Amino acid sequence: MRNLKLLKSLRNSELQGPGSPQCFSIRADTGSLLIASQFSITEFDPLTAQVVREASLTADGFLSEDGSGGVVGLQDLAELQSACLATAGGDVVLFNLNTGQLECVGSVDSGLTSMSWSPDEELVILTTGQETFIMMTKDFEPITEVGIHQDDFGEGKFITVGWGKKETQFHGSEGKQAARRKVQEAQPAVAWDDRRPRVTWRGDGQLFAISAICPQTGGRKVRVWNREGVLQATSEPVNGLEQALCWKPSGSLIASSQRHPNKHSVVFMEKNGLLHGDFTLPFSKDQAKVKELLWNPDSTVLAVWLEELSCGDDGHVNTYLQLWTVGNYHWYLKQSLDFGRDPQKAPVCICWDPERPLQLHVVTSSWNSITYSWGWTTERSPGLDVTDNASVAVIDGDKVLVTTFRQCVVPPPMCSFELQLKSPINQVTFLCRPKGTNQIAAFTANGQISVFSQVSEEQADKTSDGFMVVSQPLVLQKTFRLTPAQEQPLALRQLLWLQDELFLAVGAGLLPTSSTILMLHPIQDAEDTLAVRSEMEVDGVVVGVAHSFQTGTVALELEDGQIKKLLWDCPELSVEDWRDSSGCSVSFPVPCIQTALCSISGTEYLLGLTDRSHLYAGDTELASGVCSFAICDNFLLLTTHSHTCRCLQLSGLTVKGLQAALASDGGQNDETLRHVERGSRIVTVVPQDTRVVLQMPRGNLETIHHRALVLAQLRKWLDGLKFREAFECMRKLRINLNLIYDHNPKVFLENVASFIQQLNSINHINLFLTELKEEDTTSSMYPRPDGSPVQPQASTGQKKVDVVCDALRTTMESMDPNKFSLSILTAHVKKTVPELEIALQKVHELRENPPEAPGGVSAEEALKYLLFLVNVNDLYEHSLGTYDFDLVLMVAEKSQKDPKEYLPFLNMLKSLEPNYQRYTIDRHLKRYRKALVHLSKCGQEHFTEVLQLVKEQKLYSEALRLYPADSPQYKFLSCAYAEHLVEQQRAEEGGLLLWRCGEPVRALQAFTSSSSWRNAICVAQQIPLPPDQLALLARDLAEKLTEQRRYSEAALLLDQYAKDCEEAILALITGGIWEEALRLIYMHKRQDITETNLKPALLEALNTQVVFLEAQVATFTRHKSRLAVVREQKEKARLDMLDEDGPDCPDAELYSEASSVLTASKYSQSNSRISSRSSKNRRKAERKKLSLKEGSPMEDKALMHVIGEIITTVDKMRGKQTQEHPSFLF
Repeated sequence: MRNLKLLKSLRNSELQGPGSPQCFSIRADTGSLLIASQFSITEFDPLTAQVVREASLTADGFLSEDGSGGVVGLQDLAELQSACLATAGGDVVLFNLNTGQLECVGSVDSGLTSMSWSPDEELVILTTGQETFIMMTKDFEPITEVGIHQDDFGEGKFITVGWGKKETQFHGSEGKQAARRKVQEAQPAVAWDDRRPRVTWRGDGQLFAISAICPQTGGRKVRVWNREGVLQATSEPVNGLEQALCWKPSGSLIASSQRHPNKHSVVFMEKNGLLHGDFTLPFSKDQAKVKELLWNPDSTVLAVWLEELSCGDDGHVNTYLQLWTVGNYHWYLKQSLDFGRDPQKAPVCICWDPERPLQLHVVTSSWNSITYSWGWTTERSPGLDVTDNASVAVIDGDKVLVTTFRQCVVPPPMCSFELQLKSPINQVTFLCRPKGTNQIAAFTANGQISVFSQVSEEQADKTSDGFMVVSQPLVLQKTFRLTPAQEQPLALRQLLWLQDELFLAVGAGLLPTSSTILMLHPIQDAEDTLAVRSEMEVDGVVVGVAHSFQTGTVALELEDGQIKKLLWDCPELSVEDWRDSSGCSVSFPVPCIQTALCSISGTEYLLGLTDRSHLYAGDTELASGVCSFAICDNFLLLTTHSHTCRCLQLSGLTVKGLQAALASDGGQNDETLRHVERGSRIVTVVPQDTRVVLQMPRGNLETIHHRALVLAQLRKWLDGLKFREAFECMRKLRINLNLIYDHNPKVFLENVASFIQQLNSINHINLFLTELKEEDTTSSMYPRPDGSPVQPQASTGQKKVDVVCDALRTTMESMDPNKFSLSILTAHVKKTVPELEIALQKVHELRENPPEAPGGVSAEEALKYLLFLVNVNDLYEHSLGTYDFDLVLMVAEKSQKDPKEYLPFLNMLKSLEPNYQRYTIDRHLKRYRKALVHLSKCGQEHFTEVLQLVKEQKLYSEALRLYPADSPQYKFLSCAYAEHLVEQQRAEEGGLLLWRCGEPVRALQAFTSSSSWRNAICVAQQIPLPPDQLALLARDLAEKLTEQRRYSEAALLLDQYAKDCEEAILALITGGIWEEALRLIYMHKRQDITETNLKPALLEALNTQVVFLEAQVATFTRHKSRLAVVREQKEKARLDMLDEDGPDCPDAELYSEASSVLTASKYSQSNSRISSRSSKNRRKAERKKLSLKEGSPMEDKALMHVIGEIITTVDKMRGKQTQEHPSFLF
């Protein structure tokens, strides 16, 4: 849905030459024009308007001096730095572009009718006067000469498989009449056909086609040849086929023109010669002739050069140039250039630029050269408010196809409505005024501006044939003619509709390098005439105009990338440089073909997109690989070559932030990123909405709701308490409904009543409740935009789901409990701990007291709804938990359970004593704590079951709370609990419990097994134990303590309770507790132990420490010496690198480790899986790096690490030795 917009036109009238131009070519390297006439060849630079070089073709006899000769072909050869031209007399001449010399490289006696070079400039085809063609190399060595007219079809001849006669075969929609249809006789070519052959190459240079007059029929035939000059196919007989021929560079179709009895068409052929599609020219069958067809280099535009057949009163004919594009199999006439009847202004040569696909060069008969440069644009309404229909206007000849995307999405070539005009349209623009952006102005080829606007609501027809009119068509309000009239086609460009009757346009300047800004306004005496109210000359060629609807700014982009600000609302027009916040001039580094004004963090910027897909904000490149972009509602939307659509809010970003956001790949929940189909382009964005319309490469449309736009709109609605709009949007687009609460919990809880009133739907409230989760969606799924304030959370200690459910339930109960009964049940069920019993009780209340109000919910309906929310088995069990058998029966009846399954069980329960009944129910429901409470109330006869239940479910603490401390039940339970604790390796706790319950013997056993010797001694003396048994107990405990290396405690037991001082002293000596051992020796006067045990033990400990210290000293000395050697080697390696011009920097000493470190990186690679398993393995991997092996890369660090450990160890021993020092003084 794009149009062609004229960016600039360059006209030169300085060139004058003898004769009239006949052929011309473009130099790809310099952009200059090579023009050949019947007298000379000239190289002309249109930028400087200077003749670069010129050579006479008559001086050397290539053409006759009387001007009767002609040039049939001209081609620039970049590799040879020459231009090749062919004359009708048969000469092939090279024009050296460096020296200006002419050289004849060959001649054909029969003359030449055309010349065509292959796209790679390796081969040339020359058609001769004898109806043959000569294929030559770029060095002009002949390859073959073949007759153009061949009797054979070619190598691609169709094969008949012999499936019956033609009359009996299937003919599709044409029916059986197709078999009986007579073959039309071939008709000769039209009278005005120049009867010259036309040669055209496919883009890859592998095939070429020749259109020539068939000698037998007199009509034209097209033959396709390969690169070796072998015929491939011959076209089917086509009556009315004309001379124009051009192969689409992409290789799919060959374009020509055909005159039908009732129309004039451009037709397309495949390489096998069969017709494949066409489109009709907007002329009657005998009105105009097609002189040439020209595809642009990227195959997107087809230029049709036409000339009227009938002369006017002045004897001259009109000449047209039309540009056609195709989309969705429909051909659109995008630009129509009417050159008028003046023969001096009529084009004689037309050619597309080989480097710039949308640049067209025209040379007129008066030697004027015109260069037109177009760009693709999407004409969309500005989108200021909700009244904007998001209209997109598509030019199609004399019609404007308008689609209003706010109301409907109509795939092209269809549209919402058409605007019919009397002349082809070249430009369309929308009014840049609030509540008027749906108005359209169309600038036609005859120099008129037609204004279309909406009719008033009173005049609008609301229905049509019984259907509602959704999109109201626009009606023609006024047609302006321009004064003075424009003499040249496309004299005005970049039309902008600023105010109701004020237009801005760009025209040619006085110099080729300047432009004129025109402000057009109706004349007071003639309201249908637009005149220039003010104008000004701009130094530079204006290629882009952008207007900001919010600020009224008009920005101009010049050909060299400069950005100017146009002060148009002043009495006199003026321009000034575009400056940034620091006052510096800003310009695009590269000229842009699409521009738009926007505000980024409060600063106005001009965004520009180049033809190389680079997006700029002033002189800063934002992103590359951008296909299209649009500005809407403070959002920047763009599609990329990586098949994504980005949407960024400009108010919360700086230019650097915008760069970073566009450079990032986006996270999992990045709302700014969305994947789209390959090659998608933005058509429009519906203002104040969430819809983005994309067009695919094949032409079809797709509407997406970009997540960033959706969330931004939802936040606006939620801030404005428009809960209904937000809910409907979220339900439609599958946005998590938790966002309604998470966006601003405090505000939501304060406006719960408004939320319920706006939704006013039980189903919608239930849907909201069922989607509630504890997750905060603003932290996970839908993060808040950067810079947005964090909303205060509700100041409650409860969980989110419980808070919302309770708030909604309380409000609904206060508003209308009967109406919202189902939603109230939902609020009970959806809590984190479902309140199913309460919900079931409410259902039971409905059964006992049915609602009297009309529309109330019955108990059966409520129960059915509960069964929908909750599993039937869960609901049945929870109904059992209410101990209400009427409620249980009601649930069981609705649950499709077999009565044989539940009735016997219920009857059995009814026969039980109430407490035992509840115990049985709770045990069945596995509610053991409740079951224990009810069972404890059943009396002494059921205590055995209590004890069994407590042991099975380990409910000891709960059971002890149910009985008095002096009861026998409490004692039994305590003993059972103590046994459980002993089994769980908690013998000391079990012993305390047994001691408390009056079981000292069992408590003593528990304390002894847990080595709790103090409690054991206390219990033993409480029993009391005899002295010999007490001593034996002390020895047993001391033995266990010794095994646990608790020597001091073992010695205390042996000394005080076993009365064995010798064993106590030996225990202390074994534990190295020298001072305490010495104290007991002197206290019990056992100095003999000093000589027999203490001194040998001390000497052995001393010798062990001395040996250890000597080993540490030796290791320390060895590592210290090695460290000095390693450091010396590394210093030498560093100096060697510096001598070899290595890097001179403070880190140069590290470079010696570079190769080794790279080698050592195998640890981080090969051990990457291992190191991720545990911290132990990570430490192991680190130790591997610090290897003490000589020559290892980290040897010096490993040595320093080991030396540090030695120093730490010895330092710790010094403190210990000080403590032991007094023991050596005895």
